[in-house]
Parts: sequence; structure tokens; C-alpha cells
Amino acid sequence: MAIAIILIVLVVGSVVFHFMSPWYFTEIASNWTAIDTTVTITSIVCGIVFVAANLFMAYCIIKYRNKDKNQRADYEPENKKLEGWLTAITTVGVVAMLAPGLIVWGKFVSPPENAAIVEVVGQQWQWTFRFPGKDGQLGTTDSRKISIDNPFGMNDEDPYGQDDVLIEGNEVHIPIGLPIKFLLRSKDVLHNFTVPQFRVKMDLVPGMVTWQWLTPTRVGTFEILCEELCGIGHHSMRGKVTVVEEEQFHEWLAQQPTYAMLSAIGPANAQAGQAQYQICAACHGVQGEGNLALNAPKLSGQEDWYLKRQLTYFRDGIRGSNPEDVLGQQMAPMAAGLVNDTLIRDLAAYIQTLPDEPAQQTVQGDVDNGKDLYTTCGKCHGKKGEGRWAVNAPRLAGMSDWYLAAQLRNFKQGIRGAHPQDATGRQMESMVLSLSDQKIDDLVAYINTF
Repeated sequence: MAIAIILIVLVVGSVVFHFMSPWYFTEIASNWTAIDTTVTITSIVCGIVFVAANLFMAYCIIKYRNKDKNQRADYEPENKKLEGWLTAITTVGVVAMLAPGLIVWGKFVSPPENAAIVEVVGQQWQWTFRFPGKDGQLGTTDSRKISIDNPFGMNDEDPYGQDDVLIEGNEVHIPIGLPIKFLLRSKDVLHNFTVPQFRVKMDLVPGMVTWQWLTPTRVGTFEILCEELCGIGHHSMRGKVTVVEEEQFHEWLAQQPTYAMLSAIGPANAQAGQAQYQICAACHGVQGEGNLALNAPKLSGQEDWYLKRQLTYFRDGIRGSNPEDVLGQQMAPMAAGLVNDTLIRDLAAYIQTLPDEPAQQTVQGDVDNGKDLYTTCGKCHGKKGEGRWAVNAPRLAGMSDWYLAAQLRNFKQGIRGAHPQDATGRQMESMVLSLSDQKIDDLVAYINTF
């Protein structure tokens, strides 16, 4: 009898929770209302089966419970009438669930001929985007050509790719009311491009180009998620898609660089960067060795792509704008003088010419414990802290240990990485939440062994 009561309570509770639950779909922002309808039909069919099966089970328990110890149960091996009803009802239920999905899938694989093209490129753990230029065609790419200077793997011999618009940030804009076909490709592992408000999703498969299409129906900014487990930073592989009016979209697109524009940028001038470095040397040292007394970390030996990014962040207020980031606020006005990207490139190029000597070690901790903690860090920064450009992880080995410890604490406290445009910093912020001050010292002490 108790089991029957539990089943009845389970059914009633589930039904009440379903209708009173505050959790349901986000407000839709695309033309795919049919997806919601399909899910609703599936929920209704499954709900009816759930309620009917459990209430029937409770009914049988109550009605046919053992009242006489000498009574024996009847055994009936077959019941063709019952089996016929079960087969018919099951068939109706399965058809009711599958038929709407097949209809929606037929629409999903038939994008309009006038759909605009946007390429989405996924990699651990970020999104980048590419638009065709005025010729309306995307140029070809080759994964073997991917490098720091050519992150999209563009084929420079393809004339159709010269006017392609490249978006290296995690945010993309699309116009409202126009069908959009997203071409999806991955640089490394399996990813999945999902915007919950759009209702459609699709895997990014290495070596293939997959796709999905939709028509945005509501302006606003929506979060892009990766819904395929792609590694240790999967949870932080996020981006933004902003739906705007068509005129605003074209204004935004016109401000973005083309492949031809980026290719026209000549090599950095280290000699010109030397003049810029004279200001830096006052704190960071003539050889970029760093100066603890002035809270200036070692620069020599650090990779140029990371130096350029951080100098740009300081210049643009992405770093150093938090009132609690005292050292960052000192650096921000110094970077403000780097008024264009050429100055930043030249400066980073000169720093690359400085001798790379290991920084003085100042942090003490439990190296064995730090080794265990570094297992997670090594997935991005490399087994020996050598850094990995492909996942935006800078070099750690041989750098200023006191600075590493200070920045880990800043990430943990939200002093660094909280700016909405600091996508890589936000990833670090989530990775260090479990580190106590002692664990940070242990971790840095182990990094000092590299």
C-alpha cells in the first residue's frame, strides 16, 4: 500500500512541478517556433504515458494486493487483446513524437537561397567568425596554414578570400529579419554552436563544414555556448551574438578588418620598438628582467602575441580599469601612449630581442602539492609551463613568480578577468576559484622548478 501511495504522490508532484516550475525555455529570438512546438508535443506524449503507467501501477497494487495468505496469483501467458491495444497506443505515441520532428528537420535542411553566410570557427576555448566580402563568396581555407599570423588558415592564393571580413573576438553581429546560414568548422576537437534563444544547434566536426540556419526575430545580445564537452575549459567557451537592425549591422561590418588589410600589415620593426621601450625600461629593466621593488614583472622571454594582447587591453581599458587593481592602474596610463597597433607590435618585437634569463625566485611553497595542482594548468599552459598560443595560454616558466601569484589572486577575487571584453581572463577567473592563498604559493613554487 505504501508503494502505491508513493507512486501517486510522485505523479501528482511531477505534474504540479511541471506547471509551476520557474524553469523553461528562454524567450525565443528566431523563426524556429516549430522547435518549441515539437518539444511541447513530445512532453505531452511522454507526460501522458508517465501519468497513465504510474497510476495504473498504483491501481493494480491497491486492487490486487494480497489479502489472503493462502491465495495464489493467476498466471496468464498471453492476452492478444491487451497486446493489440498496447501496440496501437504505442504506435500512435511514437508517430506523434517523431512526425513533427521530421517535418521540422525537413525545413532545417532547406535554407533559403538568399540566406546570408557567416562562418563560425571553434577552437579550445573561443569563437571566431568570418563574413564574405563584397564578392559574396568566402575564400578557401586550409588547416595546414593556421598560424599565429593566419589564425583562420586563409589561402592567400584564393582571390575570393582577400575581401573576407575576419572577426577574431568572441562577439559577432547579425541583422534582424534576414535568414542567416552559419557555416561551422573546428580547428581542433568536437564543439557545438548553440544560442538557446535561437533553438537550433549543430556540432562542429574537425575536417568537415557543418551548418545551421535561422532568421533572427528579436534585437538583443545573446550568449553563445559550446554544448559539446571539448576539454577542461569547455564551461568557459562562451561568446556573444548581437542582433541589430540591418543598417547598424552594415555599419559594424564596415569597421571590421578584411584579410587583405591584415595581410598588408608589414613585419614589426624591433628597432622602432626600442625607442618605445625606453619608457618601459624605467620599471621593467633595461633587459626586461623585471623589478620587484617597482612591481614590474619580467617581460623578456614572454611570447609576443601575449604581450600585444595585454598592452592592447591596458590601452583600451580592458585591464587596469578596476579600482582594486592598483598595479594595473599604474600600467594603464603608460600603455595609453601606444595610440595604434603598429606601436604595440614594434614594442613587442623589441622585447623579443631581449635576453631571456630566469627571473629571481621569491615564492615559497609545497612543491609536491603544487605539482598535483598544476595538472589542470598544464592542459593549457603546457607540461613545463612553455605556453600554448592555440589555447591563449601564455608562458609561465621562468617568469616573475611574485607576479604570477599576484595575478592568480586577482583572478580569484574578480579584480582581473571581470571585464566583459576579456574573454580569456574570464576563463582564468573560473579556473582559480578553488585555490586558497597557500595553494597559489604551492602552485607557483612548482612552476619555479621548470
